[in-house]
Amino acid sequence: MYICGIDHVQLAMPTGGEALAREFYGKLLGLAEIPKPATLASRGGAWFQCGSIQLHLGVESEFRPARKAHPAFLVERLSGLVDELTRAGYEVNIESGPTTGVDRAFTADPFGNRIELVQSHANGVWTP
Repeated sequence: MYICGIDHVQLAMPTGGEALAREFYGKLLGLAEIPKPATLASRGGAWFQCGSIQLHLGVESEFRPARKAHPAFLVERLSGLVDELTRAGYEVNIESGPTTGVDRAFTADPFGNRIELVQSHANGVWTP
């Protein structure tokens, strides 16, 4: 096998959205912001990390949000995160779908990119 893991996921954002990205991904979702390499910093955007996986938000001049393709974040205390997102004005859709063994919710970042939040039943069952 050649692939042994995921290094990062890239999402697009519009020019000037760094403060919104930091608020959503850093403060609400709790991801740690990491510095972009100096050679890339002038392009804008923001990078975040959780464990060994990174999320890169890159500026796209003709930005269009990803409404189908999306990252799925494993979370603890999904109900608490749903409450925080709702209080912050984000719409959250709770879904009991075809995936068994997990609770799922969907939201969108400030730019309209789809975000999935997943809590494994192994981490505790949540019932909305």
